[in-house]
Amino acid sequence: MANLSQPEATNLAAGRNPPPEQQLHDHLDDHAFSFSPITLKKLPHLSDYLQDLQPAGSNPLDHNPFFHPSDGFYVNTSDVVLRQVACRLSPSGTIASPSHHLAYIRAGPRKQIFFDHCATRAAIVTCGGLCPGMNTVIRELVVGLWDLYGVRQIYGIKAGYRGFYSIQPIELNPKMVHNWHRRGGTVLETSRGGFDLTKIVDAIENHGFNQVYIIGGDGTMRGAVKIFEEVRRRKLKVGVTGIPKTVDNDVGIIDRSFGFQTAVEMAEQAIHAAHVEAESAVNGIGLLKLMGRSTGHIALHATLSSRDVDCCLIPETEFYLEGKGGLLEFLEQRLKERGHAVAVVAEGAGQDLIPRTTAQKEERDESGNMVFLDVGAWLKTELKKWWDREHPHELFTVKYIDPTYMIRAVPANATDNLYCTLVAHSAIHGLMAGYTGFVTGPINGNNAYIPLADVAQAKNEVNIKDHKWEWVRSITNQPDFVKSKQNSV
Repeated sequence: MANLSQPEATNLAAGRNPPPEQQLHDHLDDHAFSFSPITLKKLPHLSDYLQDLQPAGSNPLDHNPFFHPSDGFYVNTSDVVLRQVACRLSPSGTIASPSHHLAYIRAGPRKQIFFDHCATRAAIVTCGGLCPGMNTVIRELVVGLWDLYGVRQIYGIKAGYRGFYSIQPIELNPKMVHNWHRRGGTVLETSRGGFDLTKIVDAIENHGFNQVYIIGGDGTMRGAVKIFEEVRRRKLKVGVTGIPKTVDNDVGIIDRSFGFQTAVEMAEQAIHAAHVEAESAVNGIGLLKLMGRSTGHIALHATLSSRDVDCCLIPETEFYLEGKGGLLEFLEQRLKERGHAVAVVAEGAGQDLIPRTTAQKEERDESGNMVFLDVGAWLKTELKKWWDREHPHELFTVKYIDPTYMIRAVPANATDNLYCTLVAHSAIHGLMAGYTGFVTGPINGNNAYIPLADVAQAKNEVNIKDHKWEWVRSITNQPDFVKSKQNSV
C-alpha cells in the first residue's frame, strides 16, 4: 500500500472524500483519463478534382547534400497539430470541452511530391498594406523553391492582385533576392483592390503558373479563397496557398502573424518617446496611436512590454470621456499624482465616439473596409478642449505621436525573420505535396496546414476576460470603463 500524505490520512480518518484536485490527481496516477474523439480538418488536395493525378516522384530532399532524411523526417497524414493543447479535466478524468478537439495536418516535407521541378512555374504576389517581413517571405520562397526542390521558373507579380493581368511578371532567382530580407516594405510592390477574379485566373492559366503564393491580410485571404475555388472549378493543376500578413495580428487560428513581434518592438520605442515628452512637460500627456483596426494586440503587448503606459484603449472594449469613471477624470487624477501621463490608443478604438458626416459613414477604402477617422487627432482635440474648460490658466501639453508608417516600413527583426523562413518553406512543402487552398502558420508552436476558407473567416480579437488584459489593467491602473459607465447610470 502506498504511503499517504498527512492531508490524505486526515481525510481518510475523518471519513471525508479527498478534494476534487486530489481525486483528479489520483485518476491521473492511475492513467484513468481519456481524450474525446479528435476531428481532423480536411485539407483540399489536387487529387480531389484531378482524378488521374499521379505523384511526380520522390522528394528531391532525398538527394540534397544538406539534408539527411531519416525516420520521422518526412511528415505523413497521421501527423497532426491539435488546435487546443490546454484543457480542463473533470474529476472523472475526461476532458470537459470536447468541442475544442480539432486537429490540422502538420506542415513539412512529404516523401512523395506532385510537381516535377522542371515543369513547375511559381508565382508570388504581395497584396494590401506593408508589414515587416514581406521581403523575407519572398526571399525564402524563392530560395526554398530553388535550393530545396530545384525549381528554376519563379516569378514575382508586381502591384498586388491587379498585377496578374496588367503587368508582366518578373523572373526571380536567389541572387536577385539575396539581400531582400534586410529591406522594409515589398520589392514586388503592392496595392489594395484590383481584384478581378476572371482576369486573375485567366492570367494564371495563360502564364502557365501551377503554383501561386499569395501574401496578404484578411481581405487578401478572402480573395485567395475565390481564386482557389475558381481554379478548382476549371480543374486546373494549380496549387494555391495563402501566407497571412497582418501587422496587427488579427488573423485567427494561427498563433501570430509575421511582422507582429517587430511591430511591438517598434511600438515600444514610440511609447518611450511619448513618455519622455510627457515627463518633460508641465502637465504633459503623451498620446500614441498604434495600428489595430479591429484588434488591440499591438497596443496591448507594447503596453505590457513598456510599463510606462497609464491608459491603454483598444477596439474590443468601450471607453467614454466625460463623467465619473471616465477617461478625463482618470487622466486628471494621474496628472495630479505624477505630473504627466501616457495614453496608448489603437486606431479602431473609440470610433463610435467620433462625430461622422453621412458621407464619412458610407466611405470605404479599396479593400472594402470602412474608412476609420483618426482617433488620435480627435482625442488630442478633446483633451485640449477639456483642459481649457476645466483649467484655463494652467499649463498643459499633449504630444501626439502616430508611428504607423514607421512601424510598417521597417525590416523584420530576428524573431520574425526566422518565422518568415519557416512559414515560407512550409508553404512550399505543402504545394509540392499536392495540397492546395490552404494557409500555413503556427498553432501552439507547430506549423500546420489550415483550409484557406477557415482562416479567411476567423478573427483573432483580444479576449478582455483573459488574464493578459487584466494584467494590462493592473499595470496601468486604468478603470474598467464599461463597469464604471454601468455604475454611473
